[in-house]
This record gives sequence, C-alpha cells and structure tokens, in this order.
Amino acid sequence: MKTRYDVAVVGGAGHVGVPLSLVMADRGLRTLIFDINTAAVETLRSGRLPFMEEGGEPLLRRALRRQMLGFSQDPAQLRGIPAVVVTIGTPIDEFLNPNFSLLTRCIDGLLPHLTASQTIILRSTVAPGATDFLERYLRRRGSKVGLAFCPERVVQGRGVIEIQEIPQLIAATSPRALRVARELFSKIAPRVIEMTPLEAEFAKLICNTFRYITFAATNQLYMMCSQAGIDYLRLLEKVREGYPRMAYIPGPGFAAGPCLMKDTMQLFAFGRHSFPLGQVAMTINEGLPNFVVEQLRRRMDLRNKRIGILGMAFKADSDDIRDSLSYKLAKILRFEGAEVLASDEYVRDPNFLPKEEVCRRAQVIIIGVPHKAYRTLKFPRGVEVVDLWGITRNTHPAPRRNSE
Repeated sequence: MKTRYDVAVVGGAGHVGVPLSLVMADRGLRTLIFDINTAAVETLRSGRLPFMEEGGEPLLRRALRRQMLGFSQDPAQLRGIPAVVVTIGTPIDEFLNPNFSLLTRCIDGLLPHLTASQTIILRSTVAPGATDFLERYLRRRGSKVGLAFCPERVVQGRGVIEIQEIPQLIAATSPRALRVARELFSKIAPRVIEMTPLEAEFAKLICNTFRYITFAATNQLYMMCSQAGIDYLRLLEKVREGYPRMAYIPGPGFAAGPCLMKDTMQLFAFGRHSFPLGQVAMTINEGLPNFVVEQLRRRMDLRNKRIGILGMAFKADSDDIRDSLSYKLAKILRFEGAEVLASDEYVRDPNFLPKEEVCRRAQVIIIGVPHKAYRTLKFPRGVEVVDLWGITRNTHPAPRRNSE
C-alpha cells in the first residue's frame, strides 16, 4: 500500500513524540502523528504546542505550512509507512516491577495494519529484556514486522534541541530493522551508535539511574548537614572554592519526574530486587518532602499554619507536573493540619494563587521548584522561607540541574 508518509509516531502528541515528530518533519521526513489524545492533537493542528518545548513552535508552524506533518487517530493510516516509532514505554507497577501491558495493548492495536515491510521502533524507556520480549510476542502472533529500540535521552522540554545534538543509540533484532533505524536517525542526529537491544536498554536506564543516585547523595548530605545546623549550600560554596574536583556535585532539591525513579526501579526489578544502591536512592529522594516537613514540625505547630508552596511542576521553568514531589509535599502538609497555598508560573490550575498573593498570605513559604521568576521575589518580614535550591539567596547557589 502506498503512503505519503516516511515515518509515523505513535503517541506523537506526547512529551516524547512531539519533539521527535517536529525534528523529523523539519528535516524533510513526511511525518504522521498518531495519538488518541484528541485535545493534544487538535492543539497541534492549530499550530500550538500542548506543553512547553523549547524551540518547538517555530518548527511546528513551519511543518504545517510545508504540509510535512499529518495527524490521525485511525490505526489503518499506519499501513505502508516504513518506520513506525512507538513512544509507549514500560512503567512500573505497585510492586515496583515493569508493566508491559500498556506496550502490548498498543502493539495489539497496531498489528492488524502492519506488514513485514515495516519496522516498529521503540522510543521510550523499556525494562531490560523488553525488546526481546516484544520480538517473541510479535512472532507468536505471526507478525513479521521488524523491531528496533532507539531510546530518547533528552531533557524534557529541550527535546527539539537535544535530539539534534546528542548521538542516537540504535539497536534492533534483525539487520533489516537496524538498517531502517540507522537511515532514519542518521537524518536527525549528529551520529548513531549501534548496540545490541540489551545494551541499549541498559544504557538508557544507567543514564537516568546514575543521575538519580547522584541527586540522592547530595540530598542525603543536605539532610545530615541540616540536622547538624550547617548551611549545606554555603558549605558547598566553600568546599568548591579553588577545588575543581568538587565542581560536579549538584545542589540539593526534589529529584522527580516521570523517568528518574521509574528507571532506577526498572534496574531494581531486573536485579530481582537486589540493587540496594538504587533502592536507597529512591528512599532518600522520595523521602525529602517528609524531611522538609519534619524539620518544620520540630520548630512550630503546623496545625492551621498557612504554608505556601512556590512551584508545583516537577522541574524548573516547566509546565510538567508528572510525579512532581511538590504535590507529595502538599499532601504531607495537609495531613499535618496545615493550610496549603500553591502557586506555579507555568502550570494552569484554578486552585493555584499568584505568587505575590502566596507571599502575602503565607506564614511559611517553601520553594518547591526553582522557577527563575522566584529569584527576585520580595518576602514579607517574619515569613520563614525554606529554599533547598538556594534560588532566593543573594549569594551564589549550588549549581542548578534539571531533574530530567
């Protein structure tokens, strides 16, 4: 069957799919966005992005103007498209084990419309062994479609930029599928690096897990110093002075988002729950909101206290709230009897208040995420400000880092 498209992106209106689709369309690949999220698809059709993506809107408008981008919610439209990129990954379940059901349900819906001449390219993070598992799954169902795994490694919100700057890892279960992946990503990435599927799966997970462990280390040291009455951020400034070997240590803060903890737990599950370093990192990072509340509770009665949280996204200067620890912080505070006033510069929520009103009304203010807009805020006299990130200080804070 002939098709006008070179590539399709399943889940193409999501955080992984949008930047990839835009870059491919901008590089001359006729791209079909397939997504069941009607609202997000209509937003893209109108020339707007459904979420913040640096540099994305100019590419979207250009792709629409050049008619390089199409949209569909009908899987039959995937017929004949040589490369079908699937952005459905493997989340973890309540037992911290990988859950393949979302991926297999997606594939089941696509298979009636795919033939041996096409190649499925997995794009989102999957658990170790997932590519080989899916290969067996396809063959048991009589499908001869090709299969590759080419993980994204970009910072959420900067995908359009980083897809074109970062080498692309590619892997496949057959030489033909590897060739398709190589030809596709050679058009958009500076270079491609070939691996086996298992190597590529581990490579992606190791990138996020190592960062998550690093964040846990600095958060643990922050907690220890706080309990000892030491200002950890000022200590880092002094330790770094003239000592370059300490320059790489990040400052403390909530390590959150849809990938860091999940990917660490993927390795935890692969190791049959024998990955103590990852388990401890999860305990530390997920426990930081509890530590913040406990430190406040030691100094004051939280019942009926008005506590403001500035920043509800999972990372700075983003509108993405997925797995944000600010929401966990708010829940803990409410359990302690506090009245929580929330604000965010980018997240739209009718229950949120302007930052100025939060500053005026709150008795305690916690910086949940270091949005740039908070750097110049003036806080009323007598209001306690809890700023793990150091963004509100006049001194130089510890280096900032995106959570993902």
